Amino acid sequence: MRILYIEDEEELGSWVYQDLIKRGYQVNWLKNGDKALELADTTDLAILDVMLPGLDGFSIGKRLKKTVPSLPIIMLSARSQVDDKLEGLEFADDYMTKPFHPDELAARISVLLRRFDRIMPSEIKVQHLRYLPKQYQLFRQEEDEEIILTSKQLQIFDYLLKHAGQILTKEQIYESIWEEDYFEGDKTLMVHIRYLREKIEKDPAKPTIIETIRGIGYRLKQ
Repeated sequence: MRILYIEDEEELGSWVYQDLIKRGYQVNWLKNGDKALELADTTDLAILDVMLPGLDGFSIGKRLKKTVPSLPIIMLSARSQVDDKLEGLEFADDYMTKPFHPDELAARISVLLRRFDRIMPSEIKVQHLRYLPKQYQLFRQEEDEEIILTSKQLQIFDYLLKHAGQILTKEQIYESIWEEDYFEGDKTLMVHIRYLREKIEKDPAKPTIIETIRGIGYRLKQ
């Protein structure tokens, strides 16, 4: 699920961004609304701060809704006055006042995604593969043959797919899958990626699905 997050406050923005990434969302974090409309068609949900440099969140939200009426929008604001909430709810689908707990934001995101029927599709094609995310099953399309992955291999594939096209660091992947700190030089992830490639790539020596980004990490290419 792809979230457009617009927040100019660095500390809060980084905190929310990292939390959403850990929950499996692909997040485009912008500091202002200049490029918001360009991303509207490829966004599943938008989270907008009200107080922004340039156009405020209300103006950006109204433009997003006009461009993509089916796009769910959550407004975030330190302003709790009734008039501000009413103005936001004229076009937005939810309004949260700061400070807030990340679990509450995550719950509201989940509710809106279900309401707008933007939950992950039942089937995703990745080059010569067919993946059923709800059943956690992976198949080769031509032979319709299931590829049996280990638990960790499946978690890695699923995580990379949720962030398809995005460069992920080794630290991000390791800490999300193993839920413990990554130490530079640890070969655990590299070994799991190698065995995963042997199962899913047509030519593991020349991988086209899981791309190595030298010195950084990996990226899944659909």
